[in-house]
Amino acid sequence: MRNRFDRQLSTLNDELIEMGSMIEKSIETAIKALVNQDVDLARHAIEADEEIDRQERIIEDLCLKLLLQQQPVAKDLRLISSALKMITDMERIGDQASDIAEICGFVDDREAKSRLHIRDMADATMRMVTQSIDSYVKRDLNIAKEVVQYDDVVDELFGKVKQELIGMLGSGNIDEKQGEFCIDMLMIAKYFERIGDHATNIAEWVEYSITGTHLE
Repeated sequence: MRNRFDRQLSTLNDELIEMGSMIEKSIETAIKALVNQDVDLARHAIEADEEIDRQERIIEDLCLKLLLQQQPVAKDLRLISSALKMITDMERIGDQASDIAEICGFVDDREAKSRLHIRDMADATMRMVTQSIDSYVKRDLNIAKEVVQYDDVVDELFGKVKQELIGMLGSGNIDEKQGEFCIDMLMIAKYFERIGDHATNIAEWVEYSITGTHLE
């Protein structure tokens, strides 16, 4: 019975790693679409959201089967319950990458965009997502804690982007198109900030699955 349970846990681990790879690719595609104004890449990022949703359902079904059929205790129970929490955050990261991609087609002021810290913010959130998945794969508490701490960097960059956009809006010489640009970029920055929050949640659930302690 234990051997079968261990095989199912191994399958759960593989499926979580696959979902992590999917959201990393989705964010990377959305960032490239934003930087390069690539509509085709944006479409791929949007379409990837459906695949991520399907993967969430696969993992959710597997977790429920493990809980109902195997009645796990202690460490195994923490691992399964953490997986259920993690896939919720992963799915939302996929949603937000798709949201960024949807806006990309309307953001066409490259010169103004280059004056913002939005690329730095994109890179920082990508790092957080990659490391949060890495902390799960390696079962590494130090990496998980680094992710949690790095959220402050993303928050600081979000504040910079907001101030830069406020400065552009307050310059007094922008037209309607530039005003729409500022609103779109603020929304994108907010999506990146939320991705950072979800990556933090994933890292915290990794910590819980290892130690039994979840820090809010």
